[in-house]
Parts: sequence; C-alpha cells; structure tokens
Amino acid sequence: MAVFVGGIVAAVLGVILLLVWWDAFLLLVAGGLPVMLLFGGIIAAYLGFDEVRDKLPYFSKKEDEFSSTLDTEEAPKYREEAEKYRQEVEQLKSELEKTKKEE
Repeated sequence: MAVFVGGIVAAVLGVILLLVWWDAFLLLVAGGLPVMLLFGGIIAAYLGFDEVRDKLPYFSKKEDEFSSTLDTEEAPKYREEAEKYRQEVEQLKSELEKTKKEE
C-alpha cells in the first residue's frame, strides 16, 4: 500500500514539476533526441551489416572457399599437430607433478 501511495505522489509531483520546468524539459529532449538517433542508427547499421554481407556474393564466396579448403586439405594436418602438442603438454604436466612430489 505504501508503494502505491508513493507512486501516486511521485507521479503527481512529476506532472507539477514538468509544468514548472517545461522549457528545461524541452531543452533536454532537444539535446537528447539527436544523440539517441545517432546511437540507434549506428547500432542498426552494425546489426544490418551482417545481413547485407551474407547477401553479397563476394563475402559469402570467400567464406565458403576458406571453410571448404580448411575442411578438406588442412584439417588433418592441424589435428595431428594439435594431438602432438596435447601429448607434449601431458608429458610436461606429469614431469611437473614428479618434481613437486620430490620437493
């Protein structure tokens, strides 16, 4: 109940102060609206760029060529390298644990 009464009091006080400081309110809106439009436009352009990029053949062709080349030719080589490094890391971890136990 107290929240409800507080909300009503705040709303009435807001309307009164809005009428008193109408010029300042319009100045604030006039200053804030261009900034909001600017940032909103930048965000919309950024989000729409992905959609445009997908529709352009130049960008989608490059991505398809890269993924198909990586999948068919170079992927096994990289998997072997990754497995070699994984084994080396495990070996170094076991050596580190042995030195810690000796201390």
